[in-house]
Amino acid sequence: MAKKKKKFVKNSIVTMTELVLPQHTNQLGNLLGGQLMHWIDICAALAASKHSERVCVTASVDNIDFRQPIKLGDVVTLTASVNRAFNTSVEVGVKVIAQNFTKGKHLHTNSAYLTFVGVDDNGKPVKTFEIVPETDEEKRRYEEALQRRQYRLSSR
Repeated sequence: MAKKKKKFVKNSIVTMTELVLPQHTNQLGNLLGGQLMHWIDICAALAASKHSERVCVTASVDNIDFRQPIKLGDVVTLTASVNRAFNTSVEVGVKVIAQNFTKGKHLHTNSAYLTFVGVDDNGKPVKTFEIVPETDEEKRRYEEALQRRQYRLSSR
């Protein structure tokens, strides 16, 4: 049975904050890419689940852009929200900001797009809710999500 309930992008937002500790870094004192990908996946999954009101599993990761290294001692803030909902899947965008409080540094270091599918108790995909973008930025991300989905599907 299809769910008719509409939800807003602002209601899917999840923010996580992590401190980069020695076990998260490589020999250069930079955050390991795999650790950041783990945090991104968790934050995005929570946004997808918040929107879908169910467990959501990772279906794909489009890209993760690494713009700047994140250093030992930096505070990493990840903000995720649903860009667009399709039938059983949602695209989630994640923005990563690294801050160094003692140096006053604040950098947008990474962005990522992931697709999640909501599943039932048997692990079967189920329909999700429609999402309504309100701001100009949300509307832009909503339209771009369709373009990325079309590219994803054509690349299979």
